[in-house]
Amino acid sequence: MKIKGMRWWIIVLLFVAAVLNYVDRQTLSALAPTIQLDLDMDDQEYANVINIFLIAYTIAYLISGRVADKIGTRASLFFFVAWWSVFNMLTAAARGVNSLSFYRFGLGLGEAGIWPAASKAVSEWFPAKERALAIGLYTMGATVGATIAPYIVIPLATYNYVEIIPNIANWLGNGQGWRIAFILTGLAGLVWLIPWLIIYRQPEKSKLITTSELTMLQTASRAEDGESSERVNPWSWKQVLSFRGTWLLLLARLITDPVWYFYQFWFPKYLSSDRNLTQEQLKITWVIYAAAGVGSLLGGFISGKIVKKGVMPVASRMWVMLVCALLMPLSAFIASATDLNMSLILTLLTVIGALAWLINISSLVVDIVPKHSLGTVFSVVAAGSTVGGIIMNMIVASMVTGPSNKPAGFLDKAFDMLLDPVLNAVQGQGYAQWFLIMAFLHPIAWLLLKFGGIYKISTNTK
Repeated sequence: MKIKGMRWWIIVLLFVAAVLNYVDRQTLSALAPTIQLDLDMDDQEYANVINIFLIAYTIAYLISGRVADKIGTRASLFFFVAWWSVFNMLTAAARGVNSLSFYRFGLGLGEAGIWPAASKAVSEWFPAKERALAIGLYTMGATVGATIAPYIVIPLATYNYVEIIPNIANWLGNGQGWRIAFILTGLAGLVWLIPWLIIYRQPEKSKLITTSELTMLQTASRAEDGESSERVNPWSWKQVLSFRGTWLLLLARLITDPVWYFYQFWFPKYLSSDRNLTQEQLKITWVIYAAAGVGSLLGGFISGKIVKKGVMPVASRMWVMLVCALLMPLSAFIASATDLNMSLILTLLTVIGALAWLINISSLVVDIVPKHSLGTVFSVVAAGSTVGGIIMNMIVASMVTGPSNKPAGFLDKAFDMLLDPVLNAVQGQGYAQWFLIMAFLHPIAWLLLKFGGIYKISTNTK
């Protein structure tokens, strides 16, 4: 059986995987008040658990792309999804901060792998003019996952299971509701593995692709890559780390990705503490993730349209990213807006800009790196993202929380050694200072890419 437009069905699978990825990630955030109460966690410990997840994410980024290049897209994505799904289910066994941190560390080791593997799938199945849109579509799965997570996991966590399964309290103990939420959301990932194994192959090995689609992909690949048969081995680590594009893109993501991490992990807390929204009113945060989905689609769609007009892919990404960078200074007015609705409108605009930027900087990696080493370079670049997220997390925690009344853990001590002057300088200044900082991150990163020579790199790598 042949399936018309098989490459778009691949994107559907990647979209669903991204939804599951973010549902599993956001389960902790959505249930944080309940879990913090059950496990006796304060906000600083909550920040540490997030950072432990991000540290694992960083480590996994450094190796997951290499794994994808070595064992292929199909096998690597199966492994990553299975790994994080199992660890998400194991989170139900957490009995304290240490065990919760261990399971979230395991989750981070698995979840990072989807992005280099998915980018590799796009490079195998899509021509340049469609790549940004394809990346935008599956990245939108992350924003959909973040949007629907509270509506899935909160009902799962608050359902009265004891009436149906009287022995469940003895089996799972205190907090059986949120523990079941972790088990069921993790189980969904294991179900996803079945269609992935059945459907995914490289185009030339797929029995489902039509002849016309395969011919189109092969023609586009020869025209865009010009790779000879002699250059099929992945770059060595020395080649990856000596490639200027790796460092330019890594630094750009380190600078800009903290904006998206902030909206994932801290924006609901900002609305609660500074805007006095109740737990029920915090459901309004769905509009933030919906805006992120709009940004993902717009960023990919507009970039693809520009490429179709004959503009080089790298130039088209940079034009879209410039517009995004010019939107971001609106962030400086979010905290000072007296009207909540105006504050949310400004937030939506900056989130749209941040995600459209993210889609295009991700596409830049696919544009300038040969397919045989795409996973490795993408993973190293993305590691900069999580490092930026960790730094943001520590800075924001210092801005909005006082000293913890619990003994400092090893993570606190480690970050204090590295960031102590910065943390002391911003301590107690509140969210407004962070919104001001976010106004300048994307413009700085765009200038770094332009004057760092991203255009010249794009003409010399393939």
